[in-house]
Amino acid sequence: MHTTQTTSPPAPPATATAVLSLEARLAAVEAAITVALDEAAVAYEVRTAHIPTTPVDLADVVTLPLTPTLQPSAPHASPVAALLQRAQQRLLIDGWCTGSQVREDGARCLYGAVRVEAAGDRSLEARGLQVLMDTIRSQFSDADSVPTFNDRWADGRVPMRILGQAAALADNRGQ
Repeated sequence: MHTTQTTSPPAPPATATAVLSLEARLAAVEAAITVALDEAAVAYEVRTAHIPTTPVDLADVVTLPLTPTLQPSAPHASPVAALLQRAQQRLLIDGWCTGSQVREDGARCLYGAVRVEAAGDRSLEARGLQVLMDTIRSQFSDADSVPTFNDRWADGRVPMRILGQAAALADNRGQ
């Protein structure tokens, strides 16, 4: 006679299944995502290391539209600072240009804006241009004059920023 032995499959080991709380599950998912993002960042750096880049000066990034609807800031009390501030406002309204003091459409260069806002006061104009040149040279040591500095740019972002910094410098100096 044949006796058949029936064997039952082995029982899985007795383990206690832990139930994770929502916070614990979220923490585990966050850790996994952080690891994946870190790996992706390293992979990106490796893949793009050979690409030459030019650093961007964040001060040149325009965060507001340059339109005549912008309200001018409170006028500076000192005469040179107020002159430079008015010149900057004139460029915001009339436009900025290179190659000439004033274009037929009214756009002006840095020198032209300072000159027109000085309204014939040659002493005030000279002091304003001196502070403007001091500001330019503090950042661009190779600049030899306001007009040549102005004409090296394709757009007015840097010249406008420098003009604002010159107004602040004149105000700090009490000029």
